[in-house]
Amino acid sequence: MANVACPKCDSKEATKSGIINDRQRFKCQNCGYHYTVAKVGREVNPYYVVKALQLYIEGVSYREIERLLGVSHVSVMNWVKKYGVKAPRQTDYHPTYKILNQKELAEFFQKSENLKGAGLVVTELGDKYMMIRWERFRD
Repeated sequence: MANVACPKCDSKEATKSGIINDRQRFKCQNCGYHYTVAKVGREVNPYYVVKALQLYIEGVSYREIERLLGVSHVSVMNWVKKYGVKAPRQTDYHPTYKILNQKELAEFFQKSENLKGAGLVVTELGDKYMMIRWERFRD
C-alpha cells in the first residue's frame, strides 16, 4: 500500500512494483497504471514563482530575476512557459529597480520630485521592498 496518489486516477491504493533507476515503482490497484514516486529535489516555494512572474511581467529580465530571488533563470523561463505569461511589449521605456527597506521606502515617497517622470511599482520582496521604475531610454 503506497501513500503516494496515482497520477492518473488519484487513488491511494497501490502496491510496490519494482525499482527503476533507484526509484520505487508502484502499480495502481484501481486503474493498473505504473508510476514512480516524484524525484526528491528542492521544491520552490510558490511565493517565489508568483514573485518571479510578477517581475517578468514588469519587464525585469530572466537573469535579473535570478539575481534578485535566487532562483534559476531557467526555472523562471519554465514558469513563464507553463503559466502562459506573455512577454511585455517593448517600448521606449526600460525598468530599473532598487531594493529598499521600509524606512528608505518611506523617505523616497516623502520627496515629491521622486514621483514625477516615470511609471513606478513597489512590490514586497521578503522583508524588503522592490521599487521598479520605468525611464525612457536615452541614446
